[in-house]
Amino acid sequence: MHALEEIRRVLIPGGLLIDLRPLVDRWPVEVVWRGGKCVNGRLIDLPTGLADDAAANSALEEVTHQEWFTCENVKHFQIFVYWNDPEEMRLHILERWNDTTVLGDAVLKETITTWSAAGENKRVRVKMRMLLSVLKKP
Repeated sequence: MHALEEIRRVLIPGGLLIDLRPLVDRWPVEVVWRGGKCVNGRLIDLPTGLADDAAANSALEEVTHQEWFTCENVKHFQIFVYWNDPEEMRLHILERWNDTTVLGDAVLKETITTWSAAGENKRVRVKMRMLLSVLKKP
């Protein structure tokens, strides 16, 4: 909430606050190749990631309720994050997303099996759910 107070203080009237972030949502793990796709399972959401989403949503609801900002637009959309192979994906998730989500052993094993049997130009990807909110200072 402190960050939103500071944003309100420095933002000019009519200025926009953009909230762009991934939402923890058991993101699907897929192998894709020329002419094919296979969903191998989902990542496991961690309590800290879920709590962070809830806290951010609550704070934004509070500042709109207090009329610090008006909500101009809210959109949900999906993006894909790609890796060359399952090991590269595993390391990325372990190093960068370790406070939000986990790649389970069974999903990793299934992904390796699918990737090994896949056709040309194969890649591993995770489909992330994103939130884009635009808020305006009155």
